[in-house]
Amino acid sequence: MGRTQHAVPLRSSNATRKPRTLKTIQVPRRFVKEAWGGTECMILESSRALKDMGHQASVFTSLALSSQKKENILGVQVKRFSYNYPFLGLSADQKADMDRKGGNLLSLSLFAGLLFEPGVDLLHAHTGKRLGGIVRSVAKLRRIPYVISLHGGVFDVPSSEAESLLTPIEGKFEWGRIFGAIFGSRRVLEDASAILCVGRSEYEAAKKQLPGKRVEFMPNGVDSARFKSGDGARFRQRHGLSNDAKIILCVSRIDPQKDQLTLIKALPEISEHEPRSHLVLIGPVTRPEYLKAIEQTISELGLEEKVTIIPGLAPDDPELLDAYKAASLFCLPSMHEPFGIVILEAWAAGLPVVASRVGGIPGFVVDGSDALLFETGNTKELATKVGLLLVSRIQSHNLAQAGQTRARIEFDWKVIARKLESLYQELVTGAR
Repeated sequence: MGRTQHAVPLRSSNATRKPRTLKTIQVPRRFVKEAWGGTECMILESSRALKDMGHQASVFTSLALSSQKKENILGVQVKRFSYNYPFLGLSADQKADMDRKGGNLLSLSLFAGLLFEPGVDLLHAHTGKRLGGIVRSVAKLRRIPYVISLHGGVFDVPSSEAESLLTPIEGKFEWGRIFGAIFGSRRVLEDASAILCVGRSEYEAAKKQLPGKRVEFMPNGVDSARFKSGDGARFRQRHGLSNDAKIILCVSRIDPQKDQLTLIKALPEISEHEPRSHLVLIGPVTRPEYLKAIEQTISELGLEEKVTIIPGLAPDDPELLDAYKAASLFCLPSMHEPFGIVILEAWAAGLPVVASRVGGIPGFVVDGSDALLFETGNTKELATKVGLLLVSRIQSHNLAQAGQTRARIEFDWKVIARKLESLYQELVTGAR
């Protein structure tokens, strides 16, 4: 396959020692079913796998986009804490915008929750800034290790996307900088016991930027058995799609980063290859104005009967499995993608994949072997490759079979979680 996955070694001085039961807490900025993405999926599924191994794994996060302080999501306990954005003059809409994507929040109650939770062995941050600083400070006070996962937001994010995250706070006075200094927000990466990168490109960049630090490539995974199930006929009936429709499925946030507009603009040419093609977009709306742009483009191109938009599904919603089962092909046209966990889901479901050649995608996809890649934003190349797979059963089958095999052997959550457990065990043992 041309690439060697970087496994996490277990360096314990006593390899025969029985692994200890660990209590770990993962800390993302937010964690809600209504705004699910690759980060949330990684946290949930790795926590579930660790629990199956006999460990205690939970999630501590903010109340962003949620009113529930405690929730059980597929067996994983989630605790949420009050928070604010320490900027003067933020409107309700600006706060909501920051909740959806990228807000640098402050939560003193979460700091207290982490500090006084009994028996914790290790903390796992999924964000930097003030919240990452809180994880760093608690770990130092408790004298336990912490690790941080980079999901494409540090060394591998386009400048245009980084600038868009700052839009809500332009011209606002930030009174919370003192807390960033207190919690050591600028030293989150430097003081972490290990830095985990879900994308190959960010892994390479992090090694160069942080010489001497322990940096590991820890990719996302998939429940390969779960995505084999689903009822495609039920999905078609629910959404009024004919039995012979060739469904092109795209599962990702409705956001400029995911570039669904390019896929929509390619649809007329795709339809020339396969007139029965129908596009289904599934994902939470993180940029409402982008959804309006999508709807306007659909109207201008006269594609109302050829596009179905479903604004987000919960991670345990069986309709997501039904959608994969109903589809003929999966497409991910992102402008920036740290990894692309939905590609693993499509592989596990037995679908051929067309994706943009950006970010972490080329780091685990083998172009022409288990997927077809195109240059981001290239509408004609995208249309040609999608159209080819819709009409070529042999090539479509070969790609799908290769991807499904890799999903089961290399990327099943049980495989990924064992690597994560080995790292946790080593760091906790070393700290003690």
